[in-house]
Amino acid sequence: MSRRLISSGSFFEREVAYSRVVVEGDWAFVSGTTGYDYRTMTIADDVVEQAEQTLKNISTALDEAGFSLADVVRVRYIVPNREDFEPCWPVLRKYFGEIRPASTMIVAGLADLNMRIEIEVTAYRPS
Repeated sequence: MSRRLISSGSFFEREVAYSRVVVEGDWAFVSGTTGYDYRTMTIADDVVEQAEQTLKNISTALDEAGFSLADVVRVRYIVPNREDFEPCWPVLRKYFGEIRPASTMIVAGLADLNMRIEIEVTAYRPS
């Protein structure tokens, strides 16, 4: 199977030269995704709203790649402020509660000061 590159149309993808999703065989690698609403290119101030939009963005990208959130085996959460992570837990349970992928949370600066959470996932779906 050949490599497929999927874009959300985000400004950042074009400027930084990356794909939202790279599909290679049975695997989908979703780049770090934030809470921008790509239809309006706006982002909420609230970290919980950003987490919700981020997971919607990831779900949309996975769907376009022929995967779903149920295929996620690995997730990385990146937050600039560790205090912002716990308020997001209910949203994370909503999307991953039954899936329970391996995960890591990292505290680090993000590309834009308006971004309060970034999420990266890896999905696997055997042929």
